[in-house]
Amino acid sequence: MIPHAIAMLPSTAMLPSTAMLPSPAMLASTASLGPKFALIVPEIVVFAGAVVCAVMGLSQSRSTRAGVPWMAVATLVGTFVVMLKVWTPEAAAAAELPMPLLGKYVIALLCVVGVGHVLASAGSVDRAIERQVASGTGAFDPVRVISGEFHAFLLFSLCGAMLLCHATDLVWLFLAFELCSLPTYVLVAIGRGADRSMEAAIKYFFLGAMSTATMLFGFALLYGATGTLELSAMREAFQMQAQVGGIGTVAIMGMLFTVIGICFKLAAVPMHFYAPDVYEGASNPVAAFISFVPKVQGFVTLVLLLGTVGWDASGNAAIPQVVAAVLWMVALLTMTLGNIGALLQRSAKRMLAYSSIANSGYMLTGILAGPAIGVDATLLYLLTYGVANLATFGSLAAIERNGHEVDSLDDLAGLRVRAPMVATALAIGALSLTGIPPLVGFWGKLDLFMASAESGQRALLVAMALNSGIAAFYYLRLVAGPFVAEPTPRTQGVAPVQSLWPRVSALVFAMGCIVLPFAANQLKQESAAAAMNGPAAPPAVRTAEK
Repeated sequence: MIPHAIAMLPSTAMLPSTAMLPSPAMLASTASLGPKFALIVPEIVVFAGAVVCAVMGLSQSRSTRAGVPWMAVATLVGTFVVMLKVWTPEAAAAAELPMPLLGKYVIALLCVVGVGHVLASAGSVDRAIERQVASGTGAFDPVRVISGEFHAFLLFSLCGAMLLCHATDLVWLFLAFELCSLPTYVLVAIGRGADRSMEAAIKYFFLGAMSTATMLFGFALLYGATGTLELSAMREAFQMQAQVGGIGTVAIMGMLFTVIGICFKLAAVPMHFYAPDVYEGASNPVAAFISFVPKVQGFVTLVLLLGTVGWDASGNAAIPQVVAAVLWMVALLTMTLGNIGALLQRSAKRMLAYSSIANSGYMLTGILAGPAIGVDATLLYLLTYGVANLATFGSLAAIERNGHEVDSLDDLAGLRVRAPMVATALAIGALSLTGIPPLVGFWGKLDLFMASAESGQRALLVAMALNSGIAAFYYLRLVAGPFVAEPTPRTQGVAPVQSLWPRVSALVFAMGCIVLPFAANQLKQESAAAAMNGPAAPPAVRTAEK
């Protein structure tokens, strides 16, 4: 028995060696995750709300299914409240995030605009199926209804965009990036239920996969150039390389591949060509969603990564010249090609798709201006663009022509007669996107102009001014058609949709275009605090008299 007992004892080879024990560095890294995880409570609320929406959408009860949009709204409101409770400067500092207050700004922005997107889609998802069930001409089939999945995927995408702000390494950054991206492909496919939606979704998915592969290859080169996945350690490695002889070619190539991959989400040159077809194939609420949320996703990712190759905590910009030159060309070509393409369109959604491309070019000028004076301008412009863009797309979602979505600009002629409130919201949103004072879009563009001027980007400043003038021509078509043109036989079938909530969404955000300028200085302070890189003091706030 004794030999058997001795044989059952663990051998020295099986005993834990010191090499297998966690190192002090690993223990410190694990301990630092506690404060970081404390800040993701808002994202947990969003994730839980998405699961509840998916389950509610499969209920046999019609009233329960009708409550899915309101569950999504309640989730976003609850997320906003929880964010205010947990996202304090002390908690953000303890989490050692690259940009401590960026998450607070981005989560608040996504929650507010996200509520508008949910309201804009209310009544459009499963409308035909629910009408059949209510009239008794069709039976409920959980396979056919998609309202639960639609709102769940919308919340999952918002959750991914929020999680990007917590990223301290490339792995977290990539996973959050994909969590934001993948649901949008499904939303394009199911949001309209037509063959054109499927075609748009396939194109969006395959081009998105290509851009993801390009970005991931850039990540691999960045890891090879530094030997680390941590953003802070990567920044230190690049600072050491810059002091010795400059950042290496492998790192430069990695950043360039990453920028090209991110350009897909921004709908920026050279990855912009998918946008018009995808927007046209998607429903109006989904087109509004993919014209805004991926931009937030792309710019947050771009700011975090550029912080590793040159921006330091004091707000000094030292991006490698090759990367800066590429971003300069991308910004110029994006705003120019986007505006020229929009001038040639007769489809409202294709025109707004090219407008989305041009606006990405404007926002890239803020990135080039640097973290001290430019990133906050880009963040502020994201807010102004999101509000005005939703007022415009929400207006299109609030009307229909003979039971089908309104898309052609000819359908908007004389809209003031059949839907005066929708025509007003559409005009306000278009004027704000143009940059007409005193609407909120003017203050966003003014801040970008000031950032470009202060950073010495005079060529881009002139290009942005010229392109803003070009944009006025096609934006004003969304004003002249409803208010100047007379109704035509084609527009006799144009009428507000049955659901009230898309009109509410359009009107509320149109009012936001008018009211938010009174809080321009406060919004500027919030965006400046969000753009603070590391433990440095917030950059000086450029204010303007209103």
